[in-house]
Amino acid sequence: MLTIVAGVIGTQEILFIAVVVLILFGGKKIPELMKGLGKGMKEYKKAVNGIKEQINDIEKDINSDLTAGEEQPKHTEEKHRQETENVINEDKN
Repeated sequence: MLTIVAGVIGTQEILFIAVVVLILFGGKKIPELMKGLGKGMKEYKKAVNGIKEQINDIEKDINSDLTAGEEQPKHTEEKHRQETENVINEDKN
């Protein structure tokens, strides 16, 4: 099993990796690769922030519902139960 310990990669290893990348891709391709990597990271961060905002919005909605302390009317609960039973019966058929 391969185990990587933080701090194992030193200056010599980084230089070796840089030389290998330079040989494989050439000097002209490296800026394009870095540009693509930067765009990918930007999109990833944007997606993560979007998900965090959605979670925060849902949390605020839940908290506001809990603090309101309002119970659902009986007819809404009964309607929901009937709809659930209808879906279950449709799945059986």
